Amino acid sequence: MQTKPSSTAALTLGAIGVVYGDIGTSPLYTIKEIFASATGIALNTANILGSVSAVFWALMLVVTLKYVILVLRADNKGEGGIMALLALALRTVRNMPKRRRVLLMMGVFGAALFYGDSILTPAISVLSAVEGLQIAAPALAAYVIPISVAILIGLFAFQRFGTSAVGRFFGPIIVAWFLVLGSIGIWHIIQTPAILAALNPVYAFAFLAERGWGIFLAVGAIVLAVTGAEALYADMGHFGKPAIRLAWSFLVLPGLALNYFGQGALLLAKPEAVINPFYLSFPQALLIPAVMLATMATIIASQAVISGAYSVTRQAIQLGLLPRMQIIHTSAAESGQIYIPAINWALLAAVVIVVLGFQTSSALATAYGIAVTGTMLITTVLTFFVIHYGWKYPLWLAASATGIFILLDAMLVISCSAKFVHGGWFPLALSSLLLVMMWTWKQGRDELLQRIREDDPKLQDFVANIAAADIQRVERTAVFLVSDPRSAPQALMHNLKHNHVLHRTNLVVTVKFEDIPVVAAASRTDIDCIGAGFWQLTLHYGFMERPDIPAALTLVDIEGVVLDPYATSYFLSREVVVPSAGGKMAKWRHSLFAVMSRNAGSVVEYFNIPVNNVIELGSRIHL
Repeated sequence: MQTKPSSTAALTLGAIGVVYGDIGTSPLYTIKEIFASATGIALNTANILGSVSAVFWALMLVVTLKYVILVLRADNKGEGGIMALLALALRTVRNMPKRRRVLLMMGVFGAALFYGDSILTPAISVLSAVEGLQIAAPALAAYVIPISVAILIGLFAFQRFGTSAVGRFFGPIIVAWFLVLGSIGIWHIIQTPAILAALNPVYAFAFLAERGWGIFLAVGAIVLAVTGAEALYADMGHFGKPAIRLAWSFLVLPGLALNYFGQGALLLAKPEAVINPFYLSFPQALLIPAVMLATMATIIASQAVISGAYSVTRQAIQLGLLPRMQIIHTSAAESGQIYIPAINWALLAAVVIVVLGFQTSSALATAYGIAVTGTMLITTVLTFFVIHYGWKYPLWLAASATGIFILLDAMLVISCSAKFVHGGWFPLALSSLLLVMMWTWKQGRDELLQRIREDDPKLQDFVANIAAADIQRVERTAVFLVSDPRSAPQALMHNLKHNHVLHRTNLVVTVKFEDIPVVAAASRTDIDCIGAGFWQLTLHYGFMERPDIPAALTLVDIEGVVLDPYATSYFLSREVVVPSAGGKMAKWRHSLFAVMSRNAGSVVEYFNIPVNNVIELGSRIHL
């Protein structure tokens, strides 16, 4: 079915507001950081032309060619983002366990890096915008940090209300932002048209070649121009490929390119403007309005990456990489609009610490690139596996399509790593910590399920034994939620042991999250009759869906059984993990898993189970 023009226009406007807020705020600091003292790049005509040329061709190669043309093709049933791409790549190597494990580790680390980006983007964006105050009124310099922290606290406090209330304003504000970027750029280009020579890629090549070993410092600054490119792919499911491509081609790229060329033209005419070429490109009378518009744009950019952190968290939970957390849906119409309190307040604490610790956007810029470029490199590697193993393209073609980008991304990562001791350690340390937590949770859950299978009887054997026993039955339905459908539920065994009663209808339910975004309703449920009033049900959900067990059970059709929601009891088994020596993980990781398990969110809330119908029985398991 063809998309209506009006729908495409609305989606394009939404994409401009949400997808491009992050990369759209890069002109605030990119050119300034290229000529910062740390890079050692002299401010002369050749370097101005070369740096602007390098920024322009980075936008063309990394964003246009790699993301807009290539990576957007690697969609997982219309969904994008590193978790969706990881699920797609894992499916292509299903029968290659070693390769699957390596890809899983890479994907988990990429998700961890994304959280680093979610912390650094609000900090650097808001700081760089508010720093315009000290250009307009130097006496206000002391208020930059307090104002930035206040804006960030307000931004995160607002999250619980959802984005729908202000969503319709995002697009027009960012459209105005890009129009202003382009207009101010054109104004300076007209005054100094010599900057247009930077369209020639020879200037970019000469600029980088002359840097010698300093090329890594230069590229580490240039990469700031493409931060936010990952959002093109991550938000594909919300807006679709056509809208994202149209927005980039007809508004975002022209606005960014014109502004970067305009800043270069300003530096050619007035080299002293290098202290802040973005804000000094505005006439004095427009400086305060520019600060206000930039602040709104950075808030929107921050909103987009914070929402992305919620989405990545939900996908990670459903892929078994994080424990359950409370997920609040803030819109009845859009399932993607969610709020996760634990992630929200953790991000706020981290962002405030970062702002207070780094103090300026220039200091933050040294830490910013590693998280972004690391995620970009992992995305490219996963894309190779999708092209070669998933789409069955020949090795030479898959390698040709992604090889140049892998080399480019690797160079960007190495360049940003040159700033390790000056702040680059922060996102790596944070990502390593998150990687350990996610990998511990996954391995711990695998070990826990293995221990349950070893200790508990098989479900079919258990049912066969109690079928012959004379046990009192009650006219209700019991639903037992289990992680391993092959083992008898511990809640069932405890109920028989202590209450000596069995329900007339017993449903042993397992929820399985597939590596696709959405499962069709016709494929939601698998039913297997075990006998003696027992049925085994497997409910399938995509990693973008909200699991709702009561709603799914109302659609279950079992011959001769009427499922009355008011006569249904839900029995839950809660495992209390006791860390011990031995096992597949070190004892400290067992202890970490035990802490994460104790603090995991409620199964009742996560699966939308009526609280008054729940009976929870616990057991201690030594790992």
